[in-house]
Amino acid sequence: MTHWWNQFNDPTVGRLVAMAEEDSPSLAKAWASIEKARATLQSTHSGGFPSVTASASASRERTADLTQTARNAGFDASWEIDLFGKLRRNEEAAAARVEARTGDWYDARVSLAAEVADTYVQWKACGLLVEAYELELESNAQTETATQAAVRAGLTASADGALARASLASARNTLLDQRAQCDLLVKALVYLTGTDERPLRTLLSSAPHGLPEPQQVAINAVPAEVIRQRPDLGSLERELAAASAEIGAAQAAQYPSLSLSGSVGVSATTGSPSSVWSFGPSISLPIFDGGERQAAVSSAEAAYRSAYAAYRQGVRQIIRDVEEAMVHLDSAVHRPQQAAIAESQYRVYFLATQSNWRAGNVSLLTLEEARRSALSAQIQRITLQRDRVQYWIALYKAVGGGWEPGQVATAPASTPSP
Repeated sequence: MTHWWNQFNDPTVGRLVAMAEEDSPSLAKAWASIEKARATLQSTHSGGFPSVTASASASRERTADLTQTARNAGFDASWEIDLFGKLRRNEEAAAARVEARTGDWYDARVSLAAEVADTYVQWKACGLLVEAYELELESNAQTETATQAAVRAGLTASADGALARASLASARNTLLDQRAQCDLLVKALVYLTGTDERPLRTLLSSAPHGLPEPQQVAINAVPAEVIRQRPDLGSLERELAAASAEIGAAQAAQYPSLSLSGSVGVSATTGSPSSVWSFGPSISLPIFDGGERQAAVSSAEAAYRSAYAAYRQGVRQIIRDVEEAMVHLDSAVHRPQQAAIAESQYRVYFLATQSNWRAGNVSLLTLEEARRSALSAQIQRITLQRDRVQYWIALYKAVGGGWEPGQVATAPASTPSP
């Protein structure tokens, strides 16, 4: 599924991804690499055709009583015959690199979409944590007010008043830090989408409340069966093919080369024009070059071995990414449910302890411990829900983000003209 973020049932995610793709330096850079590779392919392809150039000149001179006009025109043509496949192999390498750069471009798209969605999920969770800390701050403020009144009345020890003030200050500090984290996530979205912060905040403010709940992902295939969906692996495979073709080109350069060349010229100096032409083959025989051509073959073979090692490493990394994402997601499926149960029970315990405290049956220390337990359970539940969605995103990224080999790349909307 190419637009996997639609499963969030949150249009804000899709809008953010679209904004990021419209103005992404990483995508623009990847697209420029595609254009460069295509230009190289066109240049290499043209080497297999005859080359024709034309020239013309005219001059006028006076010597003694004689004025002369000289005119020259001519055509030159040359054509290298691809006897041993050097041109063909170079063209194969160039074509493979076009496909490799296309894979890089799709990989950049997959990574960008995943990063935008992941940052948005973190921002949503951050807002929920802020709400939790705001409630906690309000509760601490009420507790501190009631405790100070009890201390003044001599109904409780002054140490309880100090504890209440400390708890209130700690809650304020936690809330301030959490709000700062949310602001940082907004800054990250500004960076990713390339838009101004004010309209971005307006867009975020219209987002649905709560964390997105994507549909359950069920991937039963082993990692080897989904490897082909990774555009970065496709890029590595095409680089390997290009390196192989370059070995053939370097080997072909060790053999003789044959070319056909000819020229036609017409010249005239005041009088009647005269013409001259020539045509014939020429052959180049590599006799001695100090080992330069053999070194080129060795260099191409070393480049192939490097590309092959990179390909193998890429396969291993992809298998690891998929397996780790599947383990994380499988673990995160049921943990939020247990965290929700823990949160509700800790809340029941806290409310009961608060009633006992108001009745004078337990100390403020016991009340604050119950409050912190309830808050910790609430934070854990929000954090686990956030992690579950993040693992879901990581899995989709690990299996290629919906990319399919052979998809046609298109230029970014913000591509500037030179």
